[in-house]
Amino acid sequence: MANQALNKNSTKKSPKDKDIVRDYFNSTGFDRWRRIYGEGGDVNRVQLDIRTGHQQTVDYVLGWFKNDKNAVGHTICDAGCGTGSLSIPLAEMGAKVYASDISEKMVGEGKSRATDPENPVFEVKDLASLSGEYDTVICLDVLIHYPDQDSEAMIAHLASLAKSRLILSFAPKNPYYVLMKKVGDMVPGPSKATRAYLHKESDVRRVLEGLGFKIKRKEFTATSFYFSRLLEAVRN
Repeated sequence: MANQALNKNSTKKSPKDKDIVRDYFNSTGFDRWRRIYGEGGDVNRVQLDIRTGHQQTVDYVLGWFKNDKNAVGHTICDAGCGTGSLSIPLAEMGAKVYASDISEKMVGEGKSRATDPENPVFEVKDLASLSGEYDTVICLDVLIHYPDQDSEAMIAHLASLAKSRLILSFAPKNPYYVLMKKVGDMVPGPSKATRAYLHKESDVRRVLEGLGFKIKRKEFTATSFYFSRLLEAVRN
């Protein structure tokens, strides 16, 4: 089993990495991603492209809930909720949503956008600190901040919170996207994330299967500057 091979302390991201991500999304990163996750026109071409891609991934998840007609009363943990682009519409569909993010500014923005002060419930927390039990745990576009070893441990931790389903998205690792990342890393920019990690889909599937999950549905989003594999894993 994949989770049996994980050190019991490996679900904790190193303080240095965690602090880097937290500081980024509470400073230059917050302004950049608040605009990307928003609806205003104050974005450049790249940011608009990423907004389009991220929203497509969000829409896939919302579409799954709509097709299954099981949102009402469903308990959901949106791990790494950002400004609430998924949490808020899920709550409006009738789900009971707990939304967390490592960034205090992101959580504050999510609260300000929500129409119901009690649903979603927003809280500042990193992934490793999450606890509880939910029908579905969702983690979109967050694993890009975790290297392979940490991401596998984090998937195992998130799976332990999910009673029936785990939904993940990640930037897939293949020769083409590795090259794109290298090119992107060469372009300077004060608001770029400090680190970005790609993950092999086969590795993510291996971890999920080792944890007793099987893939039910999947989607892929690719725009000029955004690429993301979305997997829905359900317990066997």
